[in-house]
Amino acid sequence: MNLNQLRTFYYTAKIGSPGFAANHLYITAPAVTLAIRRLEEHCEVRLFKGFGKKLALTSAGKALYEIAESIFEMEILADDCIRSFQHQKGKYIRIHSEESFGAYFLPSLINLFNKMKPNVQISVDVMSSDRVVENTVSLNNDVGFTSYAIEHKKLVVKEILEDPLVLISAPSHPFTRKNCIEPKDLEGQTLIMQRKSSAIPRVIKNFAERKNVHFSISMELSNNEVIKRVVEGGSGIALVSREVANKEVQTGKLKAIPLSDRSIVQKYYIAYHREKYISVVLKSLLDMIEEWASNRGKIFPNRISSHLPAKSPS
Repeated sequence: MNLNQLRTFYYTAKIGSPGFAANHLYITAPAVTLAIRRLEEHCEVRLFKGFGKKLALTSAGKALYEIAESIFEMEILADDCIRSFQHQKGKYIRIHSEESFGAYFLPSLINLFNKMKPNVQISVDVMSSDRVVENTVSLNNDVGFTSYAIEHKKLVVKEILEDPLVLISAPSHPFTRKNCIEPKDLEGQTLIMQRKSSAIPRVIKNFAERKNVHFSISMELSNNEVIKRVVEGGSGIALVSREVANKEVQTGKLKAIPLSDRSIVQKYYIAYHREKYISVVLKSLLDMIEEWASNRGKIFPNRISSHLPAKSPS
């Protein structure tokens, strides 16, 4: 079987379009069509029910796709292994993080690791949790941090942090006279919220449903920094992660009132590919994160190190 033809078939089926597959493979659309026809002739079966704008795999095509997926995933793993050896010479780690963890927790982790391993170069990109997951599955990073739990057969995922939510307001708000906020205090209130694509709105919604509390949303804003600036200006109140508000609370720009229900928290998770090559440098980072999380009070139900090789290759 011609491996290039199989690759063309695989990416055409995966992407769902001969044209987009051609762009991905840097070949022409007619070359895609020809490669798939040659593969069907070799296999003596039809692989697609239709070939054009809408593609559907035949039973034989579905079976071959699963095999091809395993083959090209192994190719990606091989590339990742070699990159790890190359990067180990230069001691390089790629980290992807969702916004809140990347802005308020990751810097302290990087500083800690930099003191341990000053010669290691660290690359950090902040993006949505969904993109972190996609990049971790496709081995486009060494480790990722997300704001929601992931169940994926290719990933090792562990909860590493719980940060309580607090209610933030301008110093002049009546709520600042309270020692803590009861669920009933939020009844009928108008809140400023992050956009629904983030994790916090889901946490707050679940909290409201559990406590049978009803409130309205006056604004949906893009990120925590925008929310804090609007709350500072007296335009409303918001529920945010405690660490998010820490700097403004210390400087007196905001007041943060804890919730009586301490179960309403923002959780963060670490994720990396289950088959990833774990270099000595990466294992040092994972061990340090485990210790950091434990020191912050998070007990691992299954420790990160239990998923690592007994002895990492050097």
